[in-house]
Amino acid sequence: MGAIFVSTMMIRTEFVPTGGEMEISLFKTTWTAPSNIALVKYWGKKELQIPCNPSVSFTLDQCRTTTTVRFEKQLDAKDDVVFTIQYDGKPAPSFEPKIKTFIDRILPYAPYLKQYSLAIDASTSFTHSSRIASSASAMAALAAAIMDFEKQLYPSMTNDHQTKKCSFLARLGSGSAARSVEGPVVLWGEHANTPESSNLFGVRWTKGAEVFNTFRDTILLVDKGEKEVSSTVGHNLMHNHPFAESRFLQAEKNYQALLDVLQNGDMSGFTNIVEQEALSLHAMMLTSSPSYILMHPNTLEIIQRVRNFRNKTDFNLTFTLDAGANVHLLYPEDQSKHIVEFIESDLGQFCQNKELIHDRVGMGLKKA
Repeated sequence: MGAIFVSTMMIRTEFVPTGGEMEISLFKTTWTAPSNIALVKYWGKKELQIPCNPSVSFTLDQCRTTTTVRFEKQLDAKDDVVFTIQYDGKPAPSFEPKIKTFIDRILPYAPYLKQYSLAIDASTSFTHSSRIASSASAMAALAAAIMDFEKQLYPSMTNDHQTKKCSFLARLGSGSAARSVEGPVVLWGEHANTPESSNLFGVRWTKGAEVFNTFRDTILLVDKGEKEVSSTVGHNLMHNHPFAESRFLQAEKNYQALLDVLQNGDMSGFTNIVEQEALSLHAMMLTSSPSYILMHPNTLEIIQRVRNFRNKTDFNLTFTLDAGANVHLLYPEDQSKHIVEFIESDLGQFCQNKELIHDRVGMGLKKA
């Protein structure tokens, strides 16, 4: 893979479009992208969304962002890309800084955008403030729309390159968005034992036992408000963290151990690794400087009740956490009836307004 340096940013030349560009005056496209839930967590990143450790995730299905982009040719190319952003059909100026940062980052790989104005209209199947990886699904959907347009400009582009570059661009908007392009299991971050893995984009992994490809995920919305400490700040606090190197080594080890577990259909091993990863993530927050706590008392109550339920029934119910108070409960499809009954009768009371979302493992992007 080739690379050149511009200023302090390394440009990956394999993602810079080449060849003859088609003449297109107007193009409109709509894509939906799902959220994802990391099983092996990445926490800590380098410049331009490069992870400090590899991660493994389930792609979800129902929690989606739908984004429509209208590309209209400008009379003259601009220094800055002209764009508007709406959320649920209404102007969303609060999203503009994040979109501008994203566009500025991808311009070396999509220089044609300077010739167009972009009208972006996004909506989600879930409450945006519910804190369930909305930025991952949003950036993946926007990247998919841009890559669909690039495919029209450069028709010889292969589907494989389109998918890979979509994940690459999505990562520049939100690191975990690299994992929302494909499914059901995605690897992101280089690991010596998986030569196809990359820090630059997510890679679909297909060696898992079938039982995991149909897993369910019920998301318990313990707190739908803004987090006290953003993920961006949390990642930065891993710099000079006293346990950072140990954590990165732990993630490297758990990455390979989890792939073995997924391939072998080992439910007990799955629970042990995934729950350890969730608690290790929050341990990094508790021991950073300054330290902070994103779990709530209800988060801990749910965790304890899940463990008690599992011990009494032998059902395969596993909890995991993102960087927040909400809880993801993962379980096999063939056990869903009894587990959902338990969740709704015993755990819903610990959610804000008793709100929860039933989802499942999915396959990634869809063109609407």
